[in-house]
Amino acid sequence: MGASASKPGSGSGSASYVWNSPAAPGVSHGLVESLQSSPETDASRQQALELEIQARVRAELKRLQAQEAAALREAQEKLSSEPTSEQEGGQVSSHAVSKEVEALRAKLEERRKVRQLPAAVEQARGDVVRCLREHDRRPLDCWREVEAFKEEVRRLEKGWVDKVVS
Repeated sequence: MGASASKPGSGSGSASYVWNSPAAPGVSHGLVESLQSSPETDASRQQALELEIQARVRAELKRLQAQEAAALREAQEKLSSEPTSEQEGGQVSSHAVSKEVEALRAKLEERRKVRQLPAAVEQARGDVVRCLREHDRRPLDCWREVEAFKEEVRRLEKGWVDKVVS
């Protein structure tokens, strides 16, 4: 634990580190020297690897697009070769579709109806609006009217929930 120096280069003053193995290395000395003297850096290897990955992805995307286009073409040919009910019936199917559209329109019109609010809620709302107009510079003076409006809305919500639950 404290018998050796803590910094790898502190004993010899040399900037490079040479590893000397007691056993024979698994690769030839010539290969190690060629790797050390190679001008290729980690960044250039990473860039080459990234370009190779991008090329593979591009090729795979092209293959998938061609496959999907073939499947789409096949499905379109299959659909065009089969006779449909619209081609056979003509007016019958268009009549059924128009009937369904009218039913949907009726449902939509039914939902658009706005119900009138009870008089107490309208009165409380009007009081809040009146107070805010009178105290346009000091809206916090209208807290009583706001609380009264909230209470009316609570009553309305409670009545609706009771009606739905029962």
